[in-house]
Formats: sequence, C-alpha cells, structure tokens
Amino acid sequence: MYSLTLHGRRSVELHKWRNLSVSLQKASSLFNSFSSVATTVSPRVGGKGKNFTVTYLVDSLGFTTTTAESISKRVSFEEKANPDSVLNLLRRHGFTDSQISTIITDYPKLLIADAEKSLAPKLQFLQSRGASSSELTQIVSTVPKLLGKKGHKTISVYYDFVKETLLDKSCSSSYEKLCHSFPQGNLENKIRNVSVLRELGVPQRFLFSLLISDRQPVCGKEKFEETLKKVVEMGFDPTTGKFVEALNVIYGLSEKSIEAKVNLYKRLGFDVGDVWKSFKKCPVSLRVTEKKMLDSIETFLGLGFSKDEFALMVKQFPPCIGLSAEMVKKKADFLMKKMNWPIQVVVSNPTVLGYSLEKRTVPRCNVIKFLMSKGLIGSKLPPMASVLAYTNQEFLRRYVKKHEDKQLVAQLMDIYLAS
Repeated sequence: MYSLTLHGRRSVELHKWRNLSVSLQKASSLFNSFSSVATTVSPRVGGKGKNFTVTYLVDSLGFTTTTAESISKRVSFEEKANPDSVLNLLRRHGFTDSQISTIITDYPKLLIADAEKSLAPKLQFLQSRGASSSELTQIVSTVPKLLGKKGHKTISVYYDFVKETLLDKSCSSSYEKLCHSFPQGNLENKIRNVSVLRELGVPQRFLFSLLISDRQPVCGKEKFEETLKKVVEMGFDPTTGKFVEALNVIYGLSEKSIEAKVNLYKRLGFDVGDVWKSFKKCPVSLRVTEKKMLDSIETFLGLGFSKDEFALMVKQFPPCIGLSAEMVKKKADFLMKKMNWPIQVVVSNPTVLGYSLEKRTVPRCNVIKFLMSKGLIGSKLPPMASVLAYTNQEFLRRYVKKHEDKQLVAQLMDIYLAS
C-alpha cells in the first residue's frame, strides 16, 4: 500500500490533504451536535387494534383491503383521534391525498406520532429555512421518515441532501426511488463522513447513494478517515466516480491484502507503477483474487494469446482480467473466427472484450458483413476501433445513414436492429 501511495503523491498537490484535515475537523464538530439523534415515534405493531387499523386505512385513505392489511402489520391503533390529527396536519401544509397515501404507505408509523408536539414543529422548522410549500411536500413525500427523526440539525442535513438530489439534473430518476430507503446504520457517522466528502467536491449523485447504502465506506470514524487519506494521497479526483470506487476498494482491503494483490500483478510482469496505473484506470482491479487472475491467464492462453499479450491487454484495459471465461471465449471466437480480425488487433483493442456481444458487437458486425458482401466498403475489414469503439450515433452515421439510397438505409437499419 505504501508503494501505491508514493506513486499517487507524485500527481496530487499536498494542499488537498490539508483541506481534507480541515473538513474532518468541521465534520467532527457536526458529529458532536448529532449525539442525541433518535426517532420520536414509538409505535405499537400488530395487537388487537389491527382490525380497526385496516378499516380506518380503507375508509380514510382509500387503501385497498390488501394494502391496508399489509400496513397494519407495521403499525396499529384503536382510536382515530391521533391518526386524524396527523392527516389533518399534513393537509393543512398542502400535502395532496396522493402524497399522503405515499407517505403512509412508506412510513405508516407516522399515524401514531404526536401531530402537534412532534410533527408540526418539524414542518414549521423546514418552512422557516425557506422551503416552499411545493418543495416541502415533494421532499417529505419522497422521504417521509424525515419526520420521524429528532433534532433540527439532523433533519436539516437530510432535507438538504434529498432536495439537492431531486433538483440535480445530473441525477437520474432512479435516485428519487433511492430516497425512499432512508439511511440506515450509525446516522451520526454517516452524516459526518458524507459531509466531509461533500466538502471535498464529491458530486451529489454519489453522496446520496453512499448515504442510504448499507455498504461500509461512510460507516465508522477512524477507518473512514484513514481510507480517505489514502485515496486523496493517491491522487484520485473527488469529482469522479473512480474516487468513490477507490474509497470502496481501499476501505475493504487490509494493508496485507493490498500488498498480496500487488505481488500477484508483479508475477504477471507488472511493476508497481503498472499496478498503480491499472488501479487508477479501474479501482476494482485491485480486488482480483489469485484464482481469478490464474483463471484469466489460462483462458487467454487457451485462446492463443501469449502471456505478454495478456499483460499488455490488462495494462490497457484492467477490467479484462475480471471477465468471465465463458464470455471471453464467446467474444474472442466471434471477433477472430467469425469476423476474421487477427489476434494482434484484439490485443491492440482490448476494450472490445468489455462490450456487450448481443447489444453492440453482433449488430454492428452484421451491418459490416452485409456492406462487404455488397461491395459497398470494399473486401477488407475496416479497423476494429471504427466498428466497435465509436458511439452508436457515430457508427450509424459512418456506415448506415451516409448512403443516399433510402431503401438501403432502411435495410441496414433493419439488420442493425434485428441482431
């Protein structure tokens, strides 16, 4: 690990770690202020109020009996006064019936919370921070468990994360679904650690998935700080996904494990610099086990590649060492036997082994074979990179849409889409 860190330090400015130290200190202060985090709802689950609960949910919220019965397994009550006060409070704050149904489905325990003493102050606090009525209803509907937490700072931090995630155009709609999984585990640690990553410049779309995940990198305190320091010193850019990947990998490996894996690569002919470059390109490459590496070598040698050629391919495209033997054989067989590209071409373009055979390689190659059979691009195979490495749009522009014959273009599109 020490050797990898030394290589990384050559490409990272030392002030980044000083900034990180400041961020860690700030986060520690934040951590101390969250020591009293707790839920304010103490539900009674099941019990003799189950039948009453089912009837109430059907009559008051329009749930089907099946849905109501499912919810009643998570919470039950015997009187309607408290749930009525909760529903009335939500309606007064602008929540629609649809949003209220979503909230109760995701977090039914809210129905037995104290509307005036617990829920109302939280909604008022969020409004006092400048949340508009539409923002408030959208965000609380997305993460209703927010109202089950205690402490304005805790609520504020999570509210901000959800808000920024929903407003961030770079985040896909799948992140909105992720919001429904409220952070589990030690919330204090997660808030502190994710706040540190935020100050370093890690994009929101990565932060929120880390926050709600049960995976390890943002759990704990000392191990997180130790791991983060290593990743920063290695020179990973915090604004990229590879920074988060590296954080995941390094967190899960001991010093002894890392040294053992570096030695595995050395046996393949890599020096430490090569291992570092591969790790920078593909952080998960450091997770490769000895068995996986030996299986990969055996697979590639069996297909006619030399050991040196395999090492060269790994240096250019580290993920190829983790591809399944079955998939490598299928792809190599198609490229070298059915398409007749020489083995040296595959060695020079190892990324093609990472492309989907069914969705990318076969459709494009079928177009090329048809064009060659008609003498429209000559009898010689075009360069592999121009066929497989270009984007779909560029491939179609170069080999399909450029033809003036509309009938031919339609035929080529049929071949491309039918493959």
